Amino acid sequence: MRIDIITLFPEMCETVLGESIIGRAAHRGIVSLHCHQLRDYAFDKHRRVDDTTYGGGMGMLMKAEPIALCFEALCNMLNTRPHFIYLSPKGKVLTQEKVRELAGYENIALLCGHYEGVDQRVLDMYVDEEISIGDYVLTGGELPALVLTDSICRMIPEVLSDNLCFEEESHYSGLLEYPQYTKPAVWREKEVPEVLLSGHHANIERWRREQSLLETAKRRPDLFSRLELNEKDKKFLREKGII
Repeated sequence: MRIDIITLFPEMCETVLGESIIGRAAHRGIVSLHCHQLRDYAFDKHRRVDDTTYGGGMGMLMKAEPIALCFEALCNMLNTRPHFIYLSPKGKVLTQEKVRELAGYENIALLCGHYEGVDQRVLDMYVDEEISIGDYVLTGGELPALVLTDSICRMIPEVLSDNLCFEEESHYSGLLEYPQYTKPAVWREKEVPEVLLSGHHANIERWRREQSLLETAKRRPDLFSRLELNEKDKKFLREKGII
């Protein structure tokens, strides 16, 4: 998979993406990550990519032409058209389901907005979808682009040591993750649940499933309402007074 980020701050993105698990995956060639300086596609000597908005209002707006030129150059270089995403507070909120979908693309391009946003015409003509990482506003699209890139890349085979690393995590299966513990078995008089020390794998798996059900029902009733429950789940939840 290749991800290209169109940004005013490529060094910021490169610094983060060059570290830890994603950086190692890029170094090994499992994923290909590239950042493009949008100002390289501006016309004037100051390399301005923004201007005042028609109709008045506070702040500046990112111009359509530099974005279009950058994306067109990327398409020509790759000899294909990447799936083009604009990181925007108006976009559909990112979910694990969307991450799984995006992980299936071979080429993705991300546009990082700034100021008051982007000229609507470039969104209408070039952008395939808008994505938000939450119902709040940031100063720019770089952090959302990094969040999206990280969440996608870790779904690519061989980026993590084992698919179980993400398959058992919160949200992947629609459930929040169960509680986890490490050594020592007793810490400040708090003991690790006995079932986890038993070595009985079937009982451990059932305990984890039940704890995930309880966590999801308590913390995210919206997710819980969409779960497909088996008979064991229903029996356990009835005993707990959840259903």
